[in-house]
Amino acid sequence: MTHHRTVELRAAGTALVLGVPDSGLPHVLHWGADLSDLEGLAEAAAPPAANNGVDVPVRLSLLPTQGEGWRGHPGLAGHHDGRVTYPKWGRTEVVADPLEGAGPGTGGQVTATAEAGGLRVRCEVRMEASGLVRARNTVTNLDPAPWTLDALHVTLPLPREAAEVLDLTGRWVRERSPQRQPLTMGTRMRASRRGRSGHDAPLLLTAGSPGFGFRHGEVWGVHTAWSGDHVHLAERLPEGAGQADAVIAGGELLHPGEVRLARGESYSTPWVFLSWSDRGLDGMSERVHRWLRARPEHPSSPRPVVLNTWEAVYFDHDLERLTGLADTAARIGVERFVLDDGWFRGRRDETAGLGDWTVDPEVWPDGLHPLFDHVRALGMEVGLWVEPEMVNPDSDLARAHPEWLLAPEDHLPPPSRNQQVLDLGRPEALEYVFGQLDALVTEYRPDYLKWDHNRDLLEAVHGPTGGAGVHGQTLAVYELLDRLRARHPGLEIESCSSGGGRVDLGVLARTDRVWASDNNDPLERLAVQRWTGLLLPPELVGSHVGGPESHTTGRVTSLSTRLLTSLMSHAGIEWDVTRCSEAEVAALTSWIGLYKELRPLLHSGDPVHADPTDPADQLDGVVAGDGGEAVFRYARLESSVRALPGRIRLPGLRTDRRYRVVRREEAGRPSTMQQVTPEWFRRGETVVSGAVLAGSGLQMPNLNPAQVLLLHLTEV
Repeated sequence: MTHHRTVELRAAGTALVLGVPDSGLPHVLHWGADLSDLEGLAEAAAPPAANNGVDVPVRLSLLPTQGEGWRGHPGLAGHHDGRVTYPKWGRTEVVADPLEGAGPGTGGQVTATAEAGGLRVRCEVRMEASGLVRARNTVTNLDPAPWTLDALHVTLPLPREAAEVLDLTGRWVRERSPQRQPLTMGTRMRASRRGRSGHDAPLLLTAGSPGFGFRHGEVWGVHTAWSGDHVHLAERLPEGAGQADAVIAGGELLHPGEVRLARGESYSTPWVFLSWSDRGLDGMSERVHRWLRARPEHPSSPRPVVLNTWEAVYFDHDLERLTGLADTAARIGVERFVLDDGWFRGRRDETAGLGDWTVDPEVWPDGLHPLFDHVRALGMEVGLWVEPEMVNPDSDLARAHPEWLLAPEDHLPPPSRNQQVLDLGRPEALEYVFGQLDALVTEYRPDYLKWDHNRDLLEAVHGPTGGAGVHGQTLAVYELLDRLRARHPGLEIESCSSGGGRVDLGVLARTDRVWASDNNDPLERLAVQRWTGLLLPPELVGSHVGGPESHTTGRVTSLSTRLLTSLMSHAGIEWDVTRCSEAEVAALTSWIGLYKELRPLLHSGDPVHADPTDPADQLDGVVAGDGGEAVFRYARLESSVRALPGRIRLPGLRTDRRYRVVRREEAGRPSTMQQVTPEWFRRGETVVSGAVLAGSGLQMPNLNPAQVLLLHLTEV
């Protein structure tokens, strides 16, 4: 295979270099650091041919298959009514363009189109200004016989230095738990068959150099921007991967027969995001965060302080009680009041009412207007909880249209939370839900919808065809969100899915934040939020202050710890504040003032995370883009074998600056156990060089377990 030319995409210190052969799809010669001189790259990357293997050198293209000698998971797989095709791509058209409005070295895009075996493929690769790579593939059937698609992935190569792999797992109220292992020969695959991203979603499946962490190591990560079933994998075979050593890939997980293309029809993968960094996980995440923040649809107004009524009243809706709750919320500085589950017809518990999206006249004889008018008169925005994709069997909708359930014809899937799934792939069902939501938003004009999705999709069968229904359901949900937002510009939507069960960049193209977890226990939340930040910046992650005793773990924690855990996200309250003491009300008021002061920094700066040297400690921060300001949160998670914590390095600071370090106590002062406190802590502030703080560290006080300290740094 002869190189005709190379195409180079460069931005923000990273490069993706493609070799374009005379025939066949392009292949990646390099993905990683922006090399200053590419002379000889194609020859240096050219592989030999091994004994007892393919007799010619194998170069893996953007869509590797067995036709190239690739034995791993194929980039493309399917058949024409049982006739398997292994395309051998011939002449390929390759077009390279700069990104719209971008200058040299700020990204670019490549589109490659080829035909073979009755198929046409189009591979799109974009290098964004942040150095983030986005790619997707499209296949079109040119054959008279229908084409059944089994798999279509985005695949990029990995070097041999990628020797470990990290991903996340979890469950309800315990999302985002990291797990890592060597990337040995074979496949590390994370496949979701939940009909949603899942509480165990890997977010960014990451391969990297041995021992990589938040602040060190070379890493390569992949995320599939899709809210249905999906797959992420890293794969290393004894034969290598052509010009590379291994591969990393992502795409939609398709069920048998789910995508069947007639002649002329096409299927495109979701956008797959790929990020490289030689500065560890924080560097990899920074590329994603900066791309997200550059989107025109990214929330631009200050993220309002939220009070959600769920843990305050649960299903016990009463106008007098809720207006009293709103009064206290306004007094302490809340900016958005969200009425959670329990407002619609027949909804006194979770066993009935889903699907009947009209206000319950028994509880709300005058509708929601008295409450919403009262909230607005207090100067707050109004929000409302909905769960449009689900239905209770005990509902008027399910009784009227049992055929609208996403289920096999002869039985219902196992129930979950007393729910079944509404088949939005049926146009009549989608129109019904859109009509209900449109009428609701038109009448009550909420500023915000908390959009929930409380169960996995099991036996998801589309009734009219009897075929697998997850793909169609996901597209229908996207259509519903898109239509509702187009009809009601300015309406904000939160993606909640029994907490963090639908966190992905597909749903976030249509929503304004995610609910990271139903668990408001601050010690659990510190970990959940740290690892959710692998993909999302703080302003897109909701985090609320709960009551003294967590309703998911039973743990009792101090108010200051709960407040500071929620501060460094999109902050809110999930607590009956009418029952708070005056001291608690004062602390909440002070904390909200602190959040409003710091949110311009928290929601624009670069998140940083210290690699733990002691499992008892966690240090997270946000550093302004110009390095002139920073906030750090130091948490003592548990007791330590160390009598004293020692010095903790503060990452991300400019080493040529001097900083005033101030202990912020608006949310309360953490309790400590020590005979003598560090001098700076006793005084409440100090001035230290960035070089000392980042390279030597700041002596921390000996906090008691479950205590948190907040530091605010400003350039001197």
